[in-house]
Amino acid sequence: MKGKKISLRTPEPSDIDRLYAWENDTSVWRVSNTIVPYSRNDIEQFVLNTHHDIYAAKQLRLMIMKNGKNNTPAGTVDLFDFDPLHRRAGVGILIDEKERGKGFAGEALSLLCSYSFNTLNLHQLYCHIATENTLSIRLFTKAGFKITGTMKDWTLSDRHWQDVVFMQLINS
Repeated sequence: MKGKKISLRTPEPSDIDRLYAWENDTSVWRVSNTIVPYSRNDIEQFVLNTHHDIYAAKQLRLMIMKNGKNNTPAGTVDLFDFDPLHRRAGVGILIDEKERGKGFAGEALSLLCSYSFNTLNLHQLYCHIATENTLSIRLFTKAGFKITGTMKDWTLSDRHWQDVVFMQLINS
């Protein structure tokens, strides 16, 4: 999948070190619900042995690659909790701190939505975002997602409870 600034592709062995760094960046653990570090071997096994068949794995991770001569990863975008019966999946996105604010997230989300609706024939995509994460709420809103609910005191972060919004994009 290719856009103007970025393209999406499955992870390759050359991505292992970058994925290892991102997965072990404790500053993003609060939004990914992760509290345990991954070993480099864990990441390597994921890349080398994961079947990139969303129907088998129930998830799909794609690398967000900057287009051009320096075709390097800018982040990842994920479909998770894939439910083929009800034709829905969750969406997660991570942009490397140095690559934020360049429009990569919006374009990646647009490509992923198009793939999800036109290729996978999904009916809806959803995400959960802490109400304090206004940048992510704005990103998903701009992509057409609507806030359809608020979960009170849903996540614990830095010893205080955070509300989380539930957002959906329905494929009409």
